[in-house]
Amino acid sequence: ITLAMNLYMQGVNPEMNFDNMKDLVERYEEYTGMQVGPRTPYCGSLVFAAFSGSHQDAIAKGMHWREEHDPDHWTVPYLPIDPTDIGRSYDADVIRINSQSGKGGVGYVLETHYDLILPKKMREAMGYAAKDLSDHLHKELKPDEIFSLFKQTFEDKNSPLTVNGVHFRQLDSGRIEASVNSRYGDGEFAVTKAEGNGRLDAVSNALKKAHGLDYTLTTYQEHALTKSSSSNAIAYVGIQEKNGTMSWGAAVDPDIIRASIDALVTAVNNS
Repeated sequence: ITLAMNLYMQGVNPEMNFDNMKDLVERYEEYTGMQVGPRTPYCGSLVFAAFSGSHQDAIAKGMHWREEHDPDHWTVPYLPIDPTDIGRSYDADVIRINSQSGKGGVGYVLETHYDLILPKKMREAMGYAAKDLSDHLHKELKPDEIFSLFKQTFEDKNSPLTVNGVHFRQLDSGRIEASVNSRYGDGEFAVTKAEGNGRLDAVSNALKKAHGLDYTLTTYQEHALTKSSSSNAIAYVGIQEKNGTMSWGAAVDPDIIRASIDALVTAVNNS
């Protein structure tokens, strides 16, 4: 098998069918009573696995490059052949997330499984969160666990800051005025007005004015969730505190303005 696959890797057809390598391995182990080592060339369960953050980042970039350029030969770093040619998958066999993993692998899993394209700095924050969880649990994280961690960390944080309603008005100057009904902690709800260059900027200025918050709105990205059965969109918001610390929030909603406001609230509550 190794000789044949080495030929295949160099573009020479060995005229042997290995498109279901996992089945061949299972039969071999069943018939012989011997085990195939996890790092055995081409056959092992971990032969394509990348746990290192730098390796995962290179593989993810290589996969994106292939999608954009559609080359006629295999070009992905650290993968001598396309794992799907022998019945393996990128998700289960290549990008594996544990305490050694970095932003590239976590970002790749969230994008390919859940259509989440996180801003670069937010991928770093999510990578650290995944590392901490994997280290705490002493185990590898599955895609659904990573997605659950993302939602727990960056969505639906409604305390201590709560926003109960927002109204906008277009000003003659072209700026936007936001009237924001909000409260902080156990305080009473109150409406505060403020202007901004756009809707989110106006809401941010109103919240800072109402509650004495001191941060800078540094990042705002949005995109449609194309893999969703509904017409939802997701917004990502990053704010920088006075000491330079970044805090992040995300929210999903059919109304992108509402999603951006909810993401901002979560970012503030994460600060």
